[in-house]
Amino acid sequence: MTTELTSGARSGTPTLDEVAVLAGVSRATVSRVVNESPKVSPEAREAVQAAIAQLRYVPNRMARSLVTRRTDTVALVLSEPNTQVFSDPFFASIVHGVSAALADTELTLVLLTARDAREQQKIARFARQGHVDGVVLMSLHSEDLLPDVLSGAGVPLVLCGRPYDGRSVAYVDADNVGGARVATEHLLGLGRRVATLTGPTDMIAGVDRLTGWRLATEDAGRSADPALVAHGDFTEAGGEAAMARLLAQAPDLDAVFVASDPMAVGALRTLRAAGRRVPEDVAVVGFDDAAVATTCDPPLTTVAQPLDLMTGELVELLRRQIDGVAAPAETRTCPTHLVRRASA
Repeated sequence: MTTELTSGARSGTPTLDEVAVLAGVSRATVSRVVNESPKVSPEAREAVQAAIAQLRYVPNRMARSLVTRRTDTVALVLSEPNTQVFSDPFFASIVHGVSAALADTELTLVLLTARDAREQQKIARFARQGHVDGVVLMSLHSEDLLPDVLSGAGVPLVLCGRPYDGRSVAYVDADNVGGARVATEHLLGLGRRVATLTGPTDMIAGVDRLTGWRLATEDAGRSADPALVAHGDFTEAGGEAAMARLLAQAPDLDAVFVASDPMAVGALRTLRAAGRRVPEDVAVVGFDDAAVATTCDPPLTTVAQPLDLMTGELVELLRRQIDGVAAPAETRTCPTHLVRRASA
């Protein structure tokens, strides 16, 4: 059985039959070439491809998907309020990187945001109904439903970030523990008393960066004093407020590791308002190496994530699942490194 793949002569566009006549092959052979079946000789495939080029034949995408059971579409799902999606430089970099990694493939990117449980359920239905070939999930929180629902439904799935609960699922992550550890060790090496502003502790990046600070502090023979910890939310406003709380808790601190660059920018604002000079009075290190790290005052020492590598790996693991050539739980952890600037 073959599937008609164009709207035919009614629209004046070339048809499958016209391609077959020009190529000197059967209509079924043209259909197999269009649908990328391996059951075609090299000679016939070459003739069909030449005819398609000459006639400028364009396959009907909807009909082709009925044959291949593929939509050639993948979804990037962000579990955050829309305002944060468009203001956070990390999110923007991931979206740009995934889009760039897909540019030379047959896959089209769809960006979806899930602001609450209801929207997560709606996205789960959309994916389970076959509207996308696979899903990349990012900015996951501990209570998010999508990893369970999508993996249980057999939807090809890759997480941007290690899963919070340690489940067996494909993911790509930065070495958040190692990066935070190096940042803290750098500040300790300056002879400072190092505090930290954390990310959300219902997100694995927030947990891992706090762990890195704690390990470096304890390895240096110092106490990981709770008074040296203030919790934030990865935003500038959150960093500003958390830094104010931290100064009240530990007024003698002279260094702070901040779990994201936007938070660090907010922390710099609070320190300036409190009359603390950076780095003379308080040294500051961020995390991400976002563009703002080079433009803030002073320029920010920070931990760089290899976002180009990470987004390329996300797309590679997802494509391998879609093509059926990978186990569903392949993982990648990408290295981080310290970028020194004037703040520490």
